[in-house]
Amino acid sequence: MFKLVIITLFVGLSHMLLGQTTAKQKGTASFYASKFNNRKTTSGEKFHNNNLTAAHKSLKFGTYVRVRNLKNDSTVVVKINDRLPKKSKRTIDLTQRAAKQLNFIKAGLAKVEITVLDSVETIK
Repeated sequence: MFKLVIITLFVGLSHMLLGQTTAKQKGTASFYASKFNNRKTTSGEKFHNNNLTAAHKSLKFGTYVRVRNLKNDSTVVVKINDRLPKKSKRTIDLTQRAAKQLNFIKAGLAKVEITVLDSVETIK
């Protein structure tokens, strides 16, 4: 029993330290306003609304995720390069280009499923 508790704690801490939460997450997506163009993101990269990037609360910078709009089943792959505030009600904040691919620009928000990809899946 003690070994099981130690293993469970180790796995949980590993996920926290690596910045990974779960392989799949559901939540609300929003998108950046144009005023953020050319500003630095938390990772140090310059933000551009024409790129396929996103902000997330905890995923490691450089992580690629597939975002699927649950209303219309459209998908996009984005790279995490910025942070959302810990208290944000949003799960992910996307560039306008990504939001257009998910068809929710007019709505402003979308219910989405986020899947963390490994490096092989990002090439597909």
